[in-house]
Formats: sequence, C-alpha cells, structure tokens
Amino acid sequence: MKPSEFIHPEDAAALRQLESIPGFPALVKKFYALGYEKLYYGTNMASNIRLSETQLPELYRRLPPICARLGIAEPEFYLEMNPMPNAYTFGDTQIFITMTSGLVEMLNGDELDAVIAHECGHILCRHVLYHNMANLLISGADAFGILGMLTAPIKYALLYWQRKSELSCDRAGAIVTDPETVSRVMVRLSGGPKAITKDVNIDEWARQADIYESIRNDGVWNKALQTYAIMEQNHPFAAVRVREILKWGQTQQYHNIKNGLSHLPADACPNCHKPIDPSWQFCRHCGTKLK
Repeated sequence: MKPSEFIHPEDAAALRQLESIPGFPALVKKFYALGYEKLYYGTNMASNIRLSETQLPELYRRLPPICARLGIAEPEFYLEMNPMPNAYTFGDTQIFITMTSGLVEMLNGDELDAVIAHECGHILCRHVLYHNMANLLISGADAFGILGMLTAPIKYALLYWQRKSELSCDRAGAIVTDPETVSRVMVRLSGGPKAITKDVNIDEWARQADIYESIRNDGVWNKALQTYAIMEQNHPFAAVRVREILKWGQTQQYHNIKNGLSHLPADACPNCHKPIDPSWQFCRHCGTKLK
C-alpha cells in the first residue's frame, strides 16, 4: 500500500503548504536536537504496558495483520490506563502506538481494528514527526528560544495540516475495515458507548456536516468565527469526518483498493498471526510449521 493510493487531497495540499513555510526546516532540526523522541519514548516505556504475544495477547494480535495488510513494519504497541478513549502514535525512529483503557472498553473488535488501522495510517503516510511537532508547539513554544517568533504561524499551519491528515487516516481505517465501521467509531467517541449510541442514524448525522458548512459559509464573519473555533484543534469535527469517509466509500478509488486487497491471503499464522498463503509449508514470517 502506498500513501498516494488513498491520501486525502486536502492532506496533500496542506502538507505542501506547510513545507513551504520559511524556517520550517530549521524548526525540524531543532525538534530533533532537543531529544523529545527519547524523552517520550522512555516515559511511555516506564508508564504503560507493552503488549505482546505474552502480554495481553488477545489485544496485541489485532496489530500484526493490520500492519501486514497496509505493508508497514510493526510498531511497538502499548496500553495506557486512562478512562478517556484515545489512541496516539509517537516517534520517528522508535515508533509506538498507545491505546487507552477507555478506548478498549468502549469499542468492539472491528471498531478497535479501525482505530489501530487509523494509527498505522499515520505511520504509512509518515505523519508522525510533524504531528509530534504540532503537539509540542501547543504545549510550550518557549522551548524553541530564538525560533519563538516563528512558532505561531508554524503551529497553526501544522494544526491545519494535522486536521487534514486525520481524513487520510480515516481512509486507512476504512481500507482495513469499512466506512461504516469508521463512522461507528466516531459515533462512540462523540455520543458515548454502544448502549447509548447503537441506534444512531449515521447518514442523518453526516448531514449535520452539510448544515455546519452552510453556517460556516454564511458570510465572511461567520467563516471567521468558525475558523477561530477550530484553529486550535488537531482533529476535524466528527460529523465532517463521517461525511468525508462515507463519501469516499462510494468512490471507485475505494472499491479498487478493496478489490485489490481481497486477493491477498486471508489465512493467518497460528504463531505470529500474520497473513499467510495456504500453499506455504512454513510461515515465511516466523518459520512456524503450517502443514
């Protein structure tokens, strides 16, 4: 899988705009020099539970088939005790995905797969470094010293791109599952657990995004207000995300990707749980005897 096969056009355009900002390369170098990747990697390692074949394997085993399907190296996978449902990916040379206990409790298996695939989409699209920079700029721009005067425009450009990048990764989630499952995740995160939201009409909810757009486009002042309302956020509004993923699910591009993936081996190795071909005598990933 290549990012160009599914990336959202607004993501691609926003990234080009971001990388054209004067001073951006210097900020990237500064980010590396500060050592934040090691800092957060060490904190995550010491605080959260790393999942594996011997550590909560039922949850861990959701990751390898998704990585194989999207064609990425498997990142480290962690569980964080936090009642707020959330998942995030961090790192550039040492990449890891962390999911919270609140997310695991709220979602069913397919919905968890959609979230894991979404996070893997960030890895595939090489979003993670810039996302981490955006989060750092939000939490404390003063760390950049003489570059402080540059951080405000770069921060807002990063956040704008970050919102658009989430639309691409919703597509990665839909490639592994389907647009309806991705939409159900948005329902849970916006309205609460399945016991409350199981009967939400997703199409009706998506139409709320059209109403929002009509409000947003009702004159220069309203557009300015709505821009102000979202400019500090790193994710698009949920109804907009649902409308976008349902619309993409109707395109030929999406159906071509799904049809192409349907020809991949569906079986999985009993040991490493990665996809295998039925003709294999041994797993080519881990060497386990299959026949």
